[in-house]
Amino acid sequence: MPVKDLGFRRAAPALAVFAAVRLLGLAVLALWCAAVGSSPHTLLSARWDSLWYARIAAEGYGYEVLLPNGDVHSNLAFFPLLPWLERLVAAVTGLSYGSAGLVVSVVAGLAAAWGIFAVADLLHDRRAGIFAAGVWAALPVGIVQSMAYSEALFTALAAWSLYAALRARWPAAGVLAAGAGLTRPVGAAVVAALWVAATLAWWRGERSWRLAAGVALAPLGAAAYVLWVGARTGGGLLGYLDVQAGWGNGFDGGLAFARFIGARLTSSPAGVLAGAGLIAGVALVLWLYGLCVRQRQPAALLVYCGIVVALALCASGYFGSKPRLLLPAFPLLLPPAVALARWRTGRAAAVLGAVALASAVYGAFWLNGSGPP
Repeated sequence: MPVKDLGFRRAAPALAVFAAVRLLGLAVLALWCAAVGSSPHTLLSARWDSLWYARIAAEGYGYEVLLPNGDVHSNLAFFPLLPWLERLVAAVTGLSYGSAGLVVSVVAGLAAAWGIFAVADLLHDRRAGIFAAGVWAALPVGIVQSMAYSEALFTALAAWSLYAALRARWPAAGVLAAGAGLTRPVGAAVVAALWVAATLAWWRGERSWRLAAGVALAPLGAAAYVLWVGARTGGGLLGYLDVQAGWGNGFDGGLAFARFIGARLTSSPAGVLAGAGLIAGVALVLWLYGLCVRQRQPAALLVYCGIVVALALCASGYFGSKPRLLLPAFPLLLPPAVALARWRTGRAAAVLGAVALASAVYGAFWLNGSGPP
């Protein structure tokens, strides 16, 4: 693949578009919160998973909640890289851990946008890269990128690991994949993608210590944490799965999700609309993945994206989290980004702006309602 300059000047338009979309989302959230009397800072940094990450940063692991039905929610379910960074930022700046998480997400969001731009620019051109970063920022649940959550951090590590693999920079790809594995369970998708890319490179005749180092480094982050949880819980290799089971999480091939949709379709008229919307959303995701295949994206991207989508759609718990869990599946956005890049600038900018505004309004409504579980 052609070597392209990845300096700030080349990526600056993509980062500017990303920042503008995210600032629009935050501005709409601030106006909405002012109207209803809620706090945007609290919504972004001190609710839902943000509280779990902040507690880990403050106290370490070991906290758990016993539910009335006997289930145990343990903070061992949350991977450690984000809390570690929150602790570091808090120590340097004096911020609270939740606020430190927002700082991490801001930086990680920009890094993720840069990585998505880099992949799209490498595979297509600079213009496609700019729109890819913008579309990712304007996703309906894009507000999560501005929360003290791990999605932005994970996407940054995944995008740059995949970019490094596409450029055959194997040690860098392995280190970044290990970081992704310390961030979220779906880090396994990055490892699998790197291994596929390395296998194809080996078949093409590449034999080097760098390739072997990348392959060996990639799984170390996830493996270290999973083994540590197993040793701490006494559950061995399955210890982490037991922790996730306490949260009601598992992989059942999508059966529970299908039942959830079916229940919506047989309930009230509003439920029928919700069920139809879920079906349309799943169909859209699968259609976009089909476009990725037709676009002949590199095998590494298809493997990564396929695993992220499969884990998001086929997990058995927390159905409201599925849109958020799909955020790292950025290769799905390359076909629409390429399509936008072919349009005239004014028309493409108007469409992206309209989508960004709709996303901003939805994000403000979402966070002031049920929000991300």
